[in-house]
Amino acid sequence: MGEVHVRVRLSNAGDVERVHQGLATMDQVRSCEVDALVDTGSTRSVIPAEIVASLGLALVDTAAGRLGDGSSVCVGISSAVGFEIMGRRTFEEAYVMGKEILIGQTTLEATDLLVDCKDQTVIGKHAEGPVFRL
Repeated sequence: MGEVHVRVRLSNAGDVERVHQGLATMDQVRSCEVDALVDTGSTRSVIPAEIVASLGLALVDTAAGRLGDGSSVCVGISSAVGFEIMGRRTFEEAYVMGKEILIGQTTLEATDLLVDCKDQTVIGKHAEGPVFRL
């Protein structure tokens, strides 16, 4: 399988919450739109420290993990990030490391998206939008 990239809008979830509370407007939400690599081998999504800083996110914890080459690392965990992909949105913490944005399994599952390996693209599991078991 080749690499699968997707366009994603990242946003500060705290800013979005303030909008919903009527304390801010959408133009005050810190966000950016970037290309990201979809990494089905990663549990959580990964964002670089520069993105954490530009979105005004905090480091809320650390985690020990194992990379694909078997080496162990300790990484930061960000405060909640908004991930919007193909009009589908979720909010979750992300690992902070590296120079590239990676979309992991929890983000794919929360947005009800799948990787189409044949066409090297991301598709909605349900055409009408996310559908979840309740």
